[in-house]
Amino acid sequence: MLRAVKYNEKIYFSRHRPDGDWFKNAVANPDVIIEFDNSRYTGKAKVVDDKKLEEKISQLKYPGEKRAEEKRVAIEITLYE
Repeated sequence: MLRAVKYNEKIYFSRHRPDGDWFKNAVANPDVIIEFDNSRYTGKAKVVDDKKLEEKISQLKYPGEKRAEEKRVAIEITLYE
């Protein structure tokens, strides 16, 4: 299970490098189905290219932890209505 965060009505996943299968799959096939907070959603995935937003996602994902300061890449899921 991946840890995700919801921020500004979008859901974010992150990792250290973009080499994970789930990351590569989301980039190659951006129409995704995810489970978050015991609910299932459909949405469109894209790589986050804003460094400040990546930092914010890490802070939300790991509040008060040292790893919140580590460089990460993130996927943003815009949910369909």
